[in-house]
Amino acid sequence: QVQLVESGGGLVQPGGSLRLSCAASGSIFVFNDMNWYRQDPGKQRELVASISRGGNTNYADSAKGRFTISRNFAVNTVYLQIKRLKPEDTAVYYCNAISSTGQAFWGQGTQVTVSS
Repeated sequence: QVQLVESGGGLVQPGGSLRLSCAASGSIFVFNDMNWYRQDPGKQRELVASISRGGNTNYADSAKGRFTISRNFAVNTVYLQIKRLKPEDTAVYYCNAISSTGQAFWGQGTQVTVSS
């Protein structure tokens, strides 16, 4: 069973930056897609960024221009760099991985709070 562990969240002032990490317990190369979602209390979980095995990336409109998803196969980790943070980016950010059989794996989430 693959485990995903997010880290890197915290309290950041508006305009600041963060890099979230998602470390997998095994090879991330086995996954078709790896994704970052976020969820604010009372709201639906939102897909913000994806990266395919082949390296293709996609972003939600709210993430374009400020979010960058990347990965490092050597350390089995996917990253989400967020720049120019806004209060509306406040949420719990979750890492998600989809296997070739369609099985989904989730991390426990990391809280990002943007506030002055």
